[in-house]
Amino acid sequence: MEDAQLVQDFLGGNHQAFNVLIKRWQDKIHHFAYRYFASSDDAAEITQKTFIKAYQKLGTLEDASKFGSWLYRIANNLCLDELKRAGRKKSTSLEALKTAPQTEMASPADGDLMRNEALVLLHKALLQLPNDQRMVVIMKEYEGLTFREIAEILDESENTVKSRMYYGLRTLKKTFDSWNINKEVFSYD
Repeated sequence: MEDAQLVQDFLGGNHQAFNVLIKRWQDKIHHFAYRYFASSDDAAEITQKTFIKAYQKLGTLEDASKFGSWLYRIANNLCLDELKRAGRKKSTSLEALKTAPQTEMASPADGDLMRNEALVLLHKALLQLPNDQRMVVIMKEYEGLTFREIAEILDESENTVKSRMYYGLRTLKKTFDSWNINKEVFSYD
């Protein structure tokens, strides 16, 4: 069943339809928030708040076929609100990534260890980006959204979104260059 139909069913009184929407979107919203904060606790909190707000405001959604974009917009706004409340960087959340299990005999061939290290570096670099660029990079590269979908979510023009993506990727490259990190660090197969 399509999201639009589930929205209509919910608005018609079928509260189970919202549970289906939660199951369908919960992991996506959680991953989005996790990639923004690099904290499972913060991601869980943002996910919960997103669905509470969606439940309360679903009647205000003008086009039920855009439920996904609308939901990401709610999550995006909650992430920005959390940043304003807690400060621009929540760098302590990166410490959780560093606590990935490591063995004394870990070698460079250990794919899991290298993946964890690459993730730590990537999250640190993402936190260096301005919020508007970070949001676009996460939505495009991690969530797989199109520029049009991102523009809808952020209520910006596609050209603005593309510009933020360009500058965000350019800044990431400069950051990696300044850390003397090349693409081989991220190829851990």
